[in-house]
Amino acid sequence: MTKRLGISLSEERIYQTCRTDWPLSKRFAFTVIDDTDGATLENVKPVYELLLALGIHTTKTVWPLVSTETEPEEGSSLENVPYLEWVRAIKRQGVEIGIHGAASRSSDRLRSQESLNRFHSLMGHYPQVYTIHVGQQEGIYWGEDRLSGSARWLYKIIHRLKGHDRAYSGHKSNSPYFWGDICQERITYVRNLVFSDVNTLKMDPAMPYHDPRRPYVRYWFSASDGADVNCFCRLLSASNQDRLLESGGACIVYTHFASGFVENGRLHAEFKRLMERLAGLPGWFVPVSTLLDHLRSRPGWKETADPRYLTRLEWRWLLQKLLTGTS
Repeated sequence: MTKRLGISLSEERIYQTCRTDWPLSKRFAFTVIDDTDGATLENVKPVYELLLALGIHTTKTVWPLVSTETEPEEGSSLENVPYLEWVRAIKRQGVEIGIHGAASRSSDRLRSQESLNRFHSLMGHYPQVYTIHVGQQEGIYWGEDRLSGSARWLYKIIHRLKGHDRAYSGHKSNSPYFWGDICQERITYVRNLVFSDVNTLKMDPAMPYHDPRRPYVRYWFSASDGADVNCFCRLLSASNQDRLLESGGACIVYTHFASGFVENGRLHAEFKRLMERLAGLPGWFVPVSTLLDHLRSRPGWKETADPRYLTRLEWRWLLQKLLTGTS
């Protein structure tokens, strides 16, 4: 697998420097970045009750603002008072609250700024973590702009042939959706590439990293694909949990807890079983920014990624996406 995905010897050396260096003598690290699409109290609250009871602390993203009247909301926002109070409650219990853009649909610069100010007033700080939502034109370096060179060209051609060509302009200063300078000032980490391997750090051993070609993002990080409950359970199978433990790696799962984890008020049985198993292993279960802060403190970490490394990383992701459809 390593050879086929093009992981170089230098990347392997980067990975080996940090694979066993986890706090509290833990043997691996695990967390989740939960995109808020479709989330309501009814379909995500039981998930967080389980994770917190097991001592697994993760990161939940939110929309600070409700969508406009002409664009129906696709899940609760922080303008929903009961939902807001619940979000505040899980934050007090150790869940990190990040942002998934201003609202469920596109927002111009003023609205993006308003959403961050609202987040600050409600949470007491700006979000450290941001994940981009495909339905927002203000996405920063998204779509074809995630890639460079020939990888970008191939991605663009394939998506146009599929009719999936979307424009994102949060990083373009001549766009009404531009807010890149605000993102750079207020947000530390932005999620980018998603891989099918449970060991995210193995796939992207340099994360978090700054890419000078995309200056409005301070640091990018990668994730592992658990987009819905079925993907999540495949990713966190017993054998993959054991492999993560044996490798001493780190897993950042990208998911949507509103996508099948709770049905008729009941947790998905296999998800519950796998999380109970995982919690019994010697893992470091912390929110995304805590894990990324730790990776930045490791010996040999470099703030700015080598362009050759980024080229390999982009092609690794793009080839996997073509084969598996990973986000």
